[in-house]
Amino acid sequence: MQPVRCEVRGVFVAINDTATVPAVVLTDDAGHLLPIFIGLWEAVSINSALNKEVTPRPFTHELFTDLMGRFSISVHHLQIDSIEGGVYYAQLVFVADGREECLDCRPSDGITVALRANAPIFVDEGLLAASGQGECVSEMVDLSTFLQK
Repeated sequence: MQPVRCEVRGVFVAINDTATVPAVVLTDDAGHLLPIFIGLWEAVSINSALNKEVTPRPFTHELFTDLMGRFSISVHHLQIDSIEGGVYYAQLVFVADGREECLDCRPSDGITVALRANAPIFVDEGLLAASGQGECVSEMVDLSTFLQK
């Protein structure tokens, strides 16, 4: 399958009678939406990166990107490439000294690092096709709105 470039549509919270679960939603140019359910702190970190917020002290993802910068390591891209048992798998692709290295990561961590590094995010086209074009976001509340309640 081919990788498809995606953007982060936003960070949301799915609320129902049994649970409140944060999700990051990715979208491609064809309108496919891929919700990935994540933890609250990961949601806050992604939202912070989306809004270009600078915290008084570095979060873990900021520390990681600062470290990469000091050692001339750049993020080439994030590749979300599979799902097994409802769990998405991803690879961060780095470039250092002219060579590429891949590191397995949780999609939420990879998205946060990619956003902070201004690196593209790619999703396997099969994952996008399986997710459909439904408006899952209409059933969710924006994270910022949720946190203000």
